[in-house]
Amino acid sequence: MDARTQWEVGLALPRQPMRALGPEFYTELIPQGLPQPSLRLVSVDAARLLGLHAPCDAVARAEWAEVFAGNRSGPDGTTLATVYAGHQFGNWAGQLGDGRAHLLGSFAAPDATQNSGHDAWEVQLKGSGRTPYSRFGDGRAVLRSSLREFLCSEAMWHLGIPTTRALCLVDSPLAVQRERVERAAIVTRLAPSFVRVGHFEHFAHSGQHDSLRRLLHWWIEHFEPDCAAADDPALALMQRVVQRSAELVAAWQAVGFVHGVLNTDNLSMLGWTLDYGPFGFVDAFDPDYTPNTSDRDGRYSWRNQPAAVHWNLHALAAALRPLLHADATSVRAVLDSFGDRFEHAWRRRIAARLGLSRTRPGDDELARGWIELLRRARADWTLSFRLLGQTVDGAVPHALRAQFAACEPEFDSWLQRWRARQRAGGDGRAAMDRVNPRIVLRHHLAQDAIAAAERGDFAPAQNLLDALRAPFADTPAHAALAAPPPADAPPAALSCSS
Repeated sequence: MDARTQWEVGLALPRQPMRALGPEFYTELIPQGLPQPSLRLVSVDAARLLGLHAPCDAVARAEWAEVFAGNRSGPDGTTLATVYAGHQFGNWAGQLGDGRAHLLGSFAAPDATQNSGHDAWEVQLKGSGRTPYSRFGDGRAVLRSSLREFLCSEAMWHLGIPTTRALCLVDSPLAVQRERVERAAIVTRLAPSFVRVGHFEHFAHSGQHDSLRRLLHWWIEHFEPDCAAADDPALALMQRVVQRSAELVAAWQAVGFVHGVLNTDNLSMLGWTLDYGPFGFVDAFDPDYTPNTSDRDGRYSWRNQPAAVHWNLHALAAALRPLLHADATSVRAVLDSFGDRFEHAWRRRIAARLGLSRTRPGDDELARGWIELLRRARADWTLSFRLLGQTVDGAVPHALRAQFAACEPEFDSWLQRWRARQRAGGDGRAAMDRVNPRIVLRHHLAQDAIAAAERGDFAPAQNLLDALRAPFADTPAHAALAAPPPADAPPAALSCSS
């Protein structure tokens, strides 16, 4: 059987650009695959990015299931698992790597305008078996965590936040032991690159400075070509990563997203959201909320996410130190610029969510007052912003007033000032509705979809995916998905075990 016949799903022939770096950067191996795979979910949007048509009959679905379960090797017969390292919860963890991920290759994007200007997508299987970097793991992923990643990566993209994409979800009767026995699954994810801060850390901390230099030049050639002309290419790259990371974490904060495990091996060099583990969206607002049960000190809480990303950027600077021409003062200035960049991005996003994009003196104070009201009342983050827009030209919705029952006088006082500001030149409800989502991937919604999927019913997950693809729309059919969680529903409290 020739290579093209093997790859019947319709993907173009891939490249493996990282092969040019040398064998110390990866291991060539084939996925372990899954027995009796079933194709459960497909992102039509993500498929389109690769020039694929979603499968529409049983034969095509079976073909996709086999390919994206890792049961058929790619056109050139090999996949790659890459090596990296990292700091986890601020401690050096040593060598890590793709412990359950296999890179099928890089595929040309038929329309680069859909890909933030990048001309190719890397396609990676996650949960496809052991690699040399699995450490003590089994290389598998379970349905529960794979479905969460599939739904959240697509949700974040449609919220306008840079993120890896999810192409499809395949599961199998194969039993995987976690806290309980669960079904195995593989999510196929896409990104222009999966390179992270930890890739640079690995070669710096192991003293492989020639390899580190090769990685830097390779990255700049493929993703930051204009940095090559800078007097200090490594410093120019740092400036880019600082800027993108500040914008990314500001976007997370604005929608109430908490990553949950912001280790250096989970920070993308592209400034994209990477690795959905114990994440959560804030419901009742608590700035110290973290969804990760291992994060006992709140290192990665909503409040601390900007500081955590900034810390990771210091780790990147330390890794690049052997290649930097700049003195310590210049490097520190680049790192210190993160604070101003984050504050600017955060203020811009919160102002837009409050309908105050044309900023005036006093707007920052108004925004801080709103965040403090949310905290004091433990008001629902998503619902409160969405309902606020309805008060521009109308009465205060009962559902909004109920959010602030614990501090109603303060809320009324703030609302009076905000309405006056709106009359003086605010954006109005329509503009606010375009930036304040009606639906996000709340924990209870994900859990309901997971529970049904574990019974073999993926209709709730598909319905939820359809809603998350239009998070700002007032779609009557999705009204139930826009409601806050029941009063007795616990917030997300998740482990890294899956």
